[in-house]
Amino acid sequence: MHYFTAIQQQKGFSLSGLLVISFFLIILALLGMKLVPVYLEYSSIHKNLVATAKEAGTQDSDFNQIKLAFSKRAQIDNIKSITVQDIKISKVNGRTVLSAQYSKQIPLVSNISLNIDFEATSE
Repeated sequence: MHYFTAIQQQKGFSLSGLLVISFFLIILALLGMKLVPVYLEYSSIHKNLVATAKEAGTQDSDFNQIKLAFSKRAQIDNIKSITVQDIKISKVNGRTVLSAQYSKQIPLVSNISLNIDFEATSE
């Protein structure tokens, strides 16, 4: 009798449960390691678009100067997803607005990949 009550009171993970949870945590960590750099680059692109638009607004620059300024910033921040040709420059209510749309394909496992579309603006 005493043996059955001791088994019923035991709590915790079984080895198979621990393996299943570990598997999902490892998959989640690997997915995070592949996605974080892409979102950090998007954040850097957005930051540079905002800074370039502010700089262009204060100096009343033409399109070539704006593109050159973004190109220099992109080179410093090691941005490789977009180039100067991908940037659209427009004037809205007297302000310079920069925008860029791009897509990033991230290979996950063998022939499975993740495609993410980004749209960054200076607003």
